[in-house]
Amino acid sequence: MDFGKVANIENIDFTLPPDRVQTIQLFNELKNKPAKKQEFFVGCAKWGRQDWIGQIYPEGTKEKDFFSIYAKNFNSIELNATHYRIPTEKTVLDWKSKVDDTFHFCPKFPQSISHFKRLKNAHDQTMSFYDAIKLFGNNLGTSFLQMPPNYGPKNYLDFENYIDSLPTDLKVCVEFRHKEWFLDTPIVAEAYQMMKEKGVGTVITDAAGRRDCVHQLLTTPEAFIRFVGNSLHPTDYTRADDWINRLNDWLKKGLKTMYFFMHQHDERYSPVLIDYAIKKLNKAAKTNLQEPQMINV
Repeated sequence: MDFGKVANIENIDFTLPPDRVQTIQLFNELKNKPAKKQEFFVGCAKWGRQDWIGQIYPEGTKEKDFFSIYAKNFNSIELNATHYRIPTEKTVLDWKSKVDDTFHFCPKFPQSISHFKRLKNAHDQTMSFYDAIKLFGNNLGTSFLQMPPNYGPKNYLDFENYIDSLPTDLKVCVEFRHKEWFLDTPIVAEAYQMMKEKGVGTVITDAAGRRDCVHQLLTTPEAFIRFVGNSLHPTDYTRADDWINRLNDWLKKGLKTMYFFMHQHDERYSPVLIDYAIKKLNKAAKTNLQEPQMINV
């Protein structure tokens, strides 16, 4: 993942900013609505990595078996493959056949919808995407809509119209990348309020070169975190520690669902850091996430 990549991270301030006012308000509203069940999902963004042989894939593992082993180590996948192509029914059912009932797929909206059509006149593609991913059944988690960097608040009406058009049973969160989405302006406040009212969540992306995307604004009692590490630099671990502390705090305040996905600019390092994060979260928040079966690491 190249988003937010910088040549030198030594002078980056990785401090997590405080919660935005919308997040504080959300948790205040949840005080009288305790979660009956809190769910925790962790994983990576892909599974087809030859360089994970010897990490989570035993020596001699064939590529066709990668996902089955991945799904025994993690309980979720940030399914970026759907960004480039809507999967066939056969593909979806094949993926589903390799996981247990607790596993969640979090498919990314196709770029034909978000980047090419920019949410306009995209009904047919959206329904094709929906028809495909609903075959995951109970294994379908939250889908995420990533908007391009040049899609700003001036496009709000198109954005609202598209959100209104989505099937009501589709859980969605949105990743904005245009810098103006992170400013305190009336149109931005209106957009996040609209998302809250419609049950649409936010994506928080923590990358070195885009600290504005660590916006700490939740519109639903769900956190969808995309963490981008820097090849196991020491700050990867301190940043992970900070996130565990923040998530533990949110869980105590009423967060119902947590998705935490590990990225690295060089993905060979992702299993090591997500293993570290899972162990820390289990200890801090008393969660019971399965720890990956690391090999020779």
